[in-house]
Amino acid sequence: MARYFFRRNTLTDDLSAGLTLGLFSVPDGMATGLLALINPIHGVYGYMVGVFTGAFFTSSVYMSVQATSAMALIVAGIPQVHEGVRATDSLLALTLLTGVIMVVLGLLKLGSLMRFVPKSVMTGFINAVAVLIVLGQLADLTGYAAAGPNRIVQTINLARNLNQVDLPSLFVGLMTIVLILVLEKTKLASFGIVVAMIVASLLPPLFDWGSVALASSIAIIPSELPRVTLPHLSTFLPMVVPALALALVGLVQGSGISQSYANPDGKYSDASGDFTGQGVANIAAGLLQGMPVGGSLSATSLVVNGGAKTRLANIVAGITMAVSLLLFGGLIGSLAMPALAGLLVVIGFRTLKPDDVRMVWNTGTIQAMVMVVTFTMAFFIPLHFAVLVGVALSIFLFAFQSSNRIVIKEWRHSPGEFPEETVAPTLLPSNKVTILVPYGSLFFASAQGFEVQLPAVSEETHNAAVILNLRGHADFGSTFLTVLQRYALELKARNSRLILAGVGRHSLAELEKTGLIDLFERQNIFTATDRIGEALFAAHAEANTWLEQNLEQRPPASS
Repeated sequence: MARYFFRRNTLTDDLSAGLTLGLFSVPDGMATGLLALINPIHGVYGYMVGVFTGAFFTSSVYMSVQATSAMALIVAGIPQVHEGVRATDSLLALTLLTGVIMVVLGLLKLGSLMRFVPKSVMTGFINAVAVLIVLGQLADLTGYAAAGPNRIVQTINLARNLNQVDLPSLFVGLMTIVLILVLEKTKLASFGIVVAMIVASLLPPLFDWGSVALASSIAIIPSELPRVTLPHLSTFLPMVVPALALALVGLVQGSGISQSYANPDGKYSDASGDFTGQGVANIAAGLLQGMPVGGSLSATSLVVNGGAKTRLANIVAGITMAVSLLLFGGLIGSLAMPALAGLLVVIGFRTLKPDDVRMVWNTGTIQAMVMVVTFTMAFFIPLHFAVLVGVALSIFLFAFQSSNRIVIKEWRHSPGEFPEETVAPTLLPSNKVTILVPYGSLFFASAQGFEVQLPAVSEETHNAAVILNLRGHADFGSTFLTVLQRYALELKARNSRLILAGVGRHSLAELEKTGLIDLFERQNIFTATDRIGEALFAAHAEANTWLEQNLEQRPPASS
């Protein structure tokens, strides 16, 4: 793991970047907690503990481990963390389990698991999250609590009741959005969000707008650091599936940071090491009353653009949050809810990835379908199920697509010339050597398509030698072996033979373990070598010799 905890010549840069991230993270942590429909203090605690602990354990020097909007919306869709006397225990159990899963995946070096989450799934998911963030803030932004089972219905309900919108609340929210967009283009850019939130929150008391809700009306924000709390054991089991989805989303987002920001030595961090670091941060956050956290691309970008050079920047950010909470915790409750909603609306719009949508859409029908299904389902089922369903759907569609892409070609070879590729014959010719080359994956689902394309063995077939070039196919599997077994028996019944060329060591071991080596006969199997085509040419020579011998032994036709 790359260290880089401290450098004397970059101390000023790290302090400045850490201070900026720390001040930004207090209102952002509250907003994320509200987005998750939990007490916002758990969002602040998650940010504070996550960014501080992650700085010590991630492989990436710059990764800021904080709660992300995507993870917050997943938490919002879990009833147990909002309802009942053990709601807080359920939240902490969720955070702890998310951390344990991340740590286990990291220690097992399973960073490669991210390849099972295709870009089409994450593109649909992230853009759905962006829309849900914006729609979810309309109640606080307008002061009207719309009715409905999901965000779509609630938005329609709001559109039908615009006369009930609270204008002061709407003004505060819109003012926050305008101030954020304006201030980020000035010298106050680093502190623009904090300034915008404070200025907008001063409007209600200044103009006596009593209808504008404050953060203190949602939850009490204590001016103290969190204490270690252990959740009740009964709350762990129901949180296993949501924790798995949270870990998956958090790790995918974190892997984007691993691939985007090189460490000071110019090398990119190890994804598995970042898994472990994010997991440890979640365990610490769970023990200290924080919500689930993961690698935050926006926070990492903020700290890097702020001048961070070592891990000290994220350490300072965590300390800054702790000091702010101790000194100004009581004032945090005075922040206007529409101001927090305005911040989240800005975050929501910036979470949209239109370029990614365009790329996935133009990639192909399967990818576009997976993206659209994931995006749509996110509005009607809990987000953690939408992610898992999207991954399962993409794997199923990939398998279906791969099974239909198996193609068998015939190679015609003449001495001194390059092989000529042509369409495989539908009927196997007699007294001839036929070289067949399969393209595509030979897994179980494609076995039937492979068998259909094999040249048919008829009653007229005799003295036919079929060479199947299998170089590049690592293993066969029982379904494919069964197809080969049937074809070999058909050929034997017509005084013909099946020769396997380019067989790998693993495939040869499969034939030996299953006993099929005796059926195919060892002289009909030519193992792959480092020389391209050597096994195929040897098989071709053997087939020609066998064919010539058979033709010589054939009795002459009667006159």
